[in-house]
Parts: sequence; C-alpha cells; structure tokens
Amino acid sequence: MIERTLIKPDPATRPILSVVIHTEEEFDWSKPYDRNATGVSHMQYIDRAQNVFDSFGIVPNYVIDYPIASKPEAVAALKAYADSARALIGAHLHPWVSPPFDEEINARNSYPGNLTADLEREKLRLLTEQITASFGSRPLTYLAGRYGFGPNTADILEDLGYEVDISVAASIDYSGDGGPDYSDFSSDPFWFGRQRRLLGLPGSGGYVGYLRDGGTPLYRQLTQPWLRKTRVSGVVARLRMLERIRLSPEDYSEPEMRRLTQALLGDGVRIFVFSFHSPSVMPGGTPYVKNSADLERFLEKCRRYFDYFMNNLGGKAMTPLEIKAWLETQ
Repeated sequence: MIERTLIKPDPATRPILSVVIHTEEEFDWSKPYDRNATGVSHMQYIDRAQNVFDSFGIVPNYVIDYPIASKPEAVAALKAYADSARALIGAHLHPWVSPPFDEEINARNSYPGNLTADLEREKLRLLTEQITASFGSRPLTYLAGRYGFGPNTADILEDLGYEVDISVAASIDYSGDGGPDYSDFSSDPFWFGRQRRLLGLPGSGGYVGYLRDGGTPLYRQLTQPWLRKTRVSGVVARLRMLERIRLSPEDYSEPEMRRLTQALLGDGVRIFVFSFHSPSVMPGGTPYVKNSADLERFLEKCRRYFDYFMNNLGGKAMTPLEIKAWLETQ
C-alpha cells in the first residue's frame, strides 16, 4: 500500500521513545459517526497526562483534529505547552467533523484515505490552516484518523509540507471495516513519498510469544468466528504462546507493553511510538477509562512504562521531528 524503504538504526542505538496523543473530540465509540459530536470538555483535564510526560522529560506530539483546533478552550489547554516547548502540535484528520462536509457519513468514509483525492486534500488543507491560525505555526506531523492512510495520502502530505506520518498501526488489519491492512508492516520506521523524504513512524505493535513467527496468518486462524466460542485465542494468549500487543495503555497492561518492547528490541527495533486517545484522561471519555479507578490505573501504566523505558532500558525520548532530523544525519 505504501512504497517504502525501511530504516534499521545501528543496533548500539539507545532505544528511542516518541509519545503521540490522538487529540480529538469526545464521541460514543459504540454509535454511528455524528457531525454534531464535537465536545472537547476533557481538554480541561489534559494536564493529568502532561504532568506525567513532564516528570519524565517527554515532549508529547499532540496530533489534533478540527474540533480541538477550532475550539478556544481546547486550544488554550495546549497552546501553553506548545509555546513553552513542552509539546509538539500535529494534525489528526477525522473526516466526519472536518470541513468541507461533502461526503456521506459511514464507516468507510471515516478513513480519510478512502475519500476522493480532492476531498481528502481539502479537508487536510483546511485543518492545517486552522491549526496554523490557532497555534501560530504550521503542523509538520500527521496521523490519519482511524489510521486511514490511503493511496493519495503521501502526495497530499508532500504537497502540504508535512514531514512525518504516524498513521500506520503495525500488524493491524482494518480491511473488514473498509480501512487499510497493515498486517505486513513492522514497527520499523521507513522513508516514503516521491522523493523518499517523508518519514513513516508506525505506531509500535506486533506479536509476542513462542508462536510469534506465525504472525498475522496464525493470528487470523485463531481468531476466526467459528473458533471464538472455544476461546482458543484467549488460552493461547494466557499461555503467552501468541499475543498481539500494541504500545498503548489503552487495553494493554504494563507487563504486556514490556513484553512487546523486549520482542521488538530483539528484532532490531530501536524507535518506539507509544500512543493513546486524549479523551482517556477523563472517566467516560473512551471505553478504556470508565471511572476514576480506571483513570488512576491508566496513568500509572504510563508512569511505570516510562520508568521502565528510561531507567531499565536506558532509553531516551524524542519527538517525531527530532527523530527525523536525527535519522537524516545517520
């Protein structure tokens, strides 16, 4: 889907962690997409996450969508961090809440890469201009809403002056819902685009366990509908024979994230992307954080993983733009 050239840093490279926040409106994930669901009340609590980042010297990349970029209360919550170099602002395109509103709202069109080239370009152009107006600088990093990178996205990013794309969700297949299939993507960064000057930073993920060499084909076999009643995939995961894990405190425990990290390090991966959705800082904002106890567990998972990465692994934090600048010197 993406013509790319993989990047393999020197094995002696210290592990690098980049934190990327899908910064978006609040909506009910179990209901159809709604152009009127544009609340951003959770942004008054974004300091809950930022305080954790600050304590580890992490400069997060908040990739923001149109409701966040256009509502004063959301902008105010982030601008102070951006202005003091404690955060990097990028773009995150949710088509159903981003003008122009020319497409039908459905699951397929929720992936921006499925839109016509002209419409995808115009939505991202307007979002880019809104972010620039609100924050005083042009965004250079992009994460497609719902990880929806499409056949025209690379050209659009180049034309609009973007430098880093973070849309790929390593090892995940969204084709059942009309989205892209990233089954064959590793967590390795890559160069892509017409001049191979755009940097692709996949959201870190992959398979862990004794059967991990079976990868996506085996995982698909174990998760077929007819096998779900037997709970075979659950047993295989509990026995740590085959787990599919993403580097995210949403739906994954800190020990699971450690296991993924160790497996990827063994594969030669040295650049890791940790991510979650901004509404998770407010109970009820996402399915992953339903109450105050969930929120404390969520934040503690972040703290514990960052401590592990920085202190146990001797890692360091970099923004996507810093990673690109560093890779260009290698």
